Amino acid sequence: MSATPTRSLALATVHVPLRAEPAELTAASELARLTNARVSAGANPGRGVSVALASRRWARRLPAAVRDHSAWMWLRITPEGTGEICATHGSFLYAAVRLLAHGITELSQEKLARGVLLPATFGWHRPLFDACYAQYWRSARNFDRDRYAATLAESGFTHLEVNSLQAHLPHEDFVPFEYYPQFYTYAPGFNHFVDTELTRGIWPAFYLDANLNHLKGLAEIGRRYGLKPGVCMFEPRSMPERFFVKYPTLRGARVDHPFRSRLPRYTMAQDHPIVRRHYREALQALMRAVPDLSYMSVWTNDSGAGFEHTASLYVGRNGGPYMIREWRNHDKVAEAAGQSIVRYLHNLRTAAAEINPDFDVILRIEPFKVEHDHIKRGMNEHVTWEAPSLLVRGYALPYPHPKYPENTGVAGSIFHSWLDATEAKPLAASREQGAEPALNYAASGVNNHEPLLGLPFPHLLHQKLTAMRQLGIQRASCMGGLSNAPQAPYWPNAAVIQAVQFFPEKPIDTVLDELATRCVGAEHASALTAAWREFEDALVWQPQVGLYCVFGFCWQRTWDRPIVPDIEAIPASERAYYERHGCFQHNNPSLGDLGKDVLFDLMTRESAAKMSGDMDRQLLPRVRRLRQKLERLAQRTSGQSQAVFADLRDRVRAYQHWATALRNVCAWCDCVYSYLASPRAAGRRAQQKRLQAVIDLDLANTCELIELLETTKSEVIVVSQVADNTFMYGENLVENLRTKLRLTEKYRHLPPRIDPNAYWRPIPGTHWPKGWA
Repeated sequence: MSATPTRSLALATVHVPLRAEPAELTAASELARLTNARVSAGANPGRGVSVALASRRWARRLPAAVRDHSAWMWLRITPEGTGEICATHGSFLYAAVRLLAHGITELSQEKLARGVLLPATFGWHRPLFDACYAQYWRSARNFDRDRYAATLAESGFTHLEVNSLQAHLPHEDFVPFEYYPQFYTYAPGFNHFVDTELTRGIWPAFYLDANLNHLKGLAEIGRRYGLKPGVCMFEPRSMPERFFVKYPTLRGARVDHPFRSRLPRYTMAQDHPIVRRHYREALQALMRAVPDLSYMSVWTNDSGAGFEHTASLYVGRNGGPYMIREWRNHDKVAEAAGQSIVRYLHNLRTAAAEINPDFDVILRIEPFKVEHDHIKRGMNEHVTWEAPSLLVRGYALPYPHPKYPENTGVAGSIFHSWLDATEAKPLAASREQGAEPALNYAASGVNNHEPLLGLPFPHLLHQKLTAMRQLGIQRASCMGGLSNAPQAPYWPNAAVIQAVQFFPEKPIDTVLDELATRCVGAEHASALTAAWREFEDALVWQPQVGLYCVFGFCWQRTWDRPIVPDIEAIPASERAYYERHGCFQHNNPSLGDLGKDVLFDLMTRESAAKMSGDMDRQLLPRVRRLRQKLERLAQRTSGQSQAVFADLRDRVRAYQHWATALRNVCAWCDCVYSYLASPRAAGRRAQQKRLQAVIDLDLANTCELIELLETTKSEVIVVSQVADNTFMYGENLVENLRTKLRLTEKYRHLPPRIDPNAYWRPIPGTHWPKGWA
């Protein structure tokens, strides 16, 4: 049997219901576009192909097996051009039409004539912390929201995250030389979209209206593709100090990171009856604007949010008197804090249920190691939890790196491609209470290798999703979403997600071969699939370097800050081009020490030496060989095939420059720490010589990166179209890289030094009393 591309289907009319939902119209219009048919609306399905949700009961012939599944699509199209496409989810209608467009083997003419039932692996499948559509990459250059939503639906997603700010950065109170307000760009909360009688006047009305209208627009885009809207928010979020001047008895927990902030941030006392009413009214105000809002994911105890008296607050347990009113021991405080969190979640749920009875509240569980059990006891069908592993208790993620067992905590990352059998126990325990947890997985560079786009790791992704299916996971969350997928048109990862969702028994090699054939034709398909495999075989040898392998690569301005022996020897005026937008508070030791960030030690001399050595021996040689192979393929091919191989070559090359920069950070720490620890002059000279070799490599790597960025036709990295910032390199990246080259040459020969007093420096523009420093 051969595949049946949509263009070979003989369709005259595509029917939709009279009051068709947006998803039904979108799918029908797409099918009509692909087949040159016309769309007709009526009270009953006419002669032709009807496109309608299963709840319409328009399908003339459904197999009995649909009763065994809660999420599915059904396709039946006869040679005469009659039949139906129906599905339980609006997004599956669009996915069905796009499956037909691809002409995949499972939808041959013979099978379509009989009808094909495709149960979905995950009946609840959403992007989480969706970087480009809703979160901190939302100003990404060339990001097409409509095409992105279409990609989600085509890939088998059911939901869409919509709490995005209209502006580049949030409106927040601040003090000079304080970075902290930028953290409010993460998972923006209620305060940025709506107010209540309690908070009216705290934020400008035009700011709230702009954000709310933007959120409504994103939800409307999702509806067109049948994606149910939801929000991921850091809550309970802090309030400005001027609020507590007005209402001092509502002050709750201090939630800011005191080493990053200059102004303490406090939440409202979450158990106070006035505060509970505020949250109910805030959520209902949001839902009056978006009545079909389907879930709220609560992230907390970070980025200006937190629950009172919990152990993981940055300044330790603290809060108001409405929860802890007398001395209690540690366990009793944990119990009270956990029970208060449950009350908070249920308060939101009952408020939302008045508008949408199916609304879910989902708590990110990692911050609550000691409150963990108390929280889980309060879960039910619509109040549940999510995590990168069901085994988490606190931030200790229980999976080791597949190549480096000493490199732990990779759960939820691209390196987490399997699930331990013990995951079944907490899943079963949660289900006994009626709570269905959501499990996170990674499909893109978000929180893995930012700011790179379109890197392929299809086998790792397929293994992870298959393991989730075998465990029986019903709710899947794609961490970071699909990034700027429309700018990576040949990226295989989205096709892998689609395959596991609708064709879970289909071998991954078959999936990739079909995709490669569509991309480059049968003649070159095997070369493309081999290149995808070779990249993965290299990628798994990359160590997970703390902070740098999540958002820290951009935070620390790893590409455009100079790698020199004494970073702080560069005058402040010359460092300003990257420090201005990096996550560099004036007292942060990361200003002059690449192995530290605030009070965290990111690597030791020993771990830095091992990781840089591992990259030299295992990772970078493999990447260089693949790059050379892709260069030859791009030269030998033409047309579409050449474009595909050149695109992959440039993405692999971008990764090479990224990984080399990462390697150089580790090598700098090894050399500088070893120099400072060397008791003898000869040892210090040897380390200084090694460091100069690191600098030579970094200079060459930077020059090659500039050449790539100036010549590639592909969008290989996320670039902000608004301004330079911490999260995305702006349009001036090449200029910054040239500045880095100049400064590196100017300051490379100084002896290594790290200022031990970096923690205690005064704020710029001030000084300690004379003789005190």
